[in-house]
Amino acid sequence: MRRVFMILAVLFSLTLSSCGGGGPTTTIDVTLGDFQFTPNQFSVPAGQEITLNARNNGAVVHDFVIMKLGTTAGTGFDDEDVPNIYWEVELQPGGSTTATFIAPTDPGDYQVVCRTEGHLEAGMVGKLTVVAGEQ
Repeated sequence: MRRVFMILAVLFSLTLSSCGGGGPTTTIDVTLGDFQFTPNQFSVPAGQEITLNARNNGAVVHDFVIMKLGTTAGTGFDDEDVPNIYWEVELQPGGSTTATFIAPTDPGDYQVVCRTEGHLEAGMVGKLTVVAGEQ
């Protein structure tokens, strides 16, 4: 009985930690798969250095592209969207990377997309929420 309780306690704590609830974080852990980001919503503090730990589990190149505030890539990423990129990183199939960037200083919701042709259309989109820091 005690062993079952311990296993359940461990599983419960793992479930809570995987929810990512909490507030904004300076570390983003994301897996890029074929046509999805896992997770696909992130919350970071404005103006802070953010560490992105990304892994591409897909069969093709994937990108983690943050669009500028108030812009989206629309229904498909094309050359007209390039000037609206805030920050991006590209990952080869099976690759992983750790990269850093400075979060935008303007709070709000920023679209995250994969710019590989057809991926945005297939639903490879996420949201980066930038929250104001403590004054």
